[in-house]
Amino acid sequence: MNKALPIRKKDGFEGQKAIVLSKKVKELCSYTPPINALYITDIGYYPNAQYHFRKRTRGVPQNIFIYCVEGTGYVELPMGTFKIQPNNYLIIPADMAHNYRADTKKPWSIYWIHFRGTQAPYYTSLLSKQSRQPVNYVSYLDERIKVFNELYRTIEDGYTLEGLIFNTVYLGYFLISFCFPERFSTKLHKPQENEVEQAIRFMQQNIKRTLKLEEIASSVYLSTSQFSSKFKSKTGYSPMTYFNQLKIQRACQLLQFTEMRIKEIALEFGIEDPYYFSRLFIKTMGISPTEYRNKANK
Repeated sequence: MNKALPIRKKDGFEGQKAIVLSKKVKELCSYTPPINALYITDIGYYPNAQYHFRKRTRGVPQNIFIYCVEGTGYVELPMGTFKIQPNNYLIIPADMAHNYRADTKKPWSIYWIHFRGTQAPYYTSLLSKQSRQPVNYVSYLDERIKVFNELYRTIEDGYTLEGLIFNTVYLGYFLISFCFPERFSTKLHKPQENEVEQAIRFMQQNIKRTLKLEEIASSVYLSTSQFSSKFKSKTGYSPMTYFNQLKIQRACQLLQFTEMRIKEIALEFGIEDPYYFSRLFIKTMGISPTEYRNKANK
């Protein structure tokens, strides 16, 4: 790693854009729900940021998110030094000492956001993979840049309450796209379903039937043991427990919005024994179908 830095430059890159919210606006965000859950304090884009560097021995009060799309950079944190390359993102928690800079020969191009809020530590933990790694890789998607540009444009247009609330939701959407990239998609980019997602869709399509584990596993061309292991790892539930929860979830809608008898609702989901249906409902929802209907009607 080349440590020689003939020039150090904090700001001023051709094509750059950056906004720092005023103290007054940040104070408004800090105590106004739902904005105070998650809000931007600084945002910007530095293309080909030659000689860019930051050194903060005590960190800053905000969480820092940097997404590199071109070039190379380096970051020094208490847990070590990390190289940042295209399609890497970096998360630095609030108040953590840090030192980062662009490579002198191949300077990075970065999108960056400083954010705060009551939910900010949760997003920071997710982005760092529960503190295992401050730098992670994610496949490039144009949609992310579109979301970032919309965040920037909304702030650029002024600090309206509506705009700040919109950005709270959109910032969460932007950050989550890095936490769970396989779930992030648009009409133009639809990721291929994995076996678990395919199995859930199969369950939904056959929710009125009584399915066996072997049949669900076979629908995604896996053995029952392979399928059960993958499914529980992904969802936290066994396949049959998940399938029954889907049935009960739909049954709740029928209890609330129709006058169908409980026996009829049970049959609607392939359950011939209404007593078994009631036990399953209580196990899932904590109350009986009749109690659920009464509470919903109230």
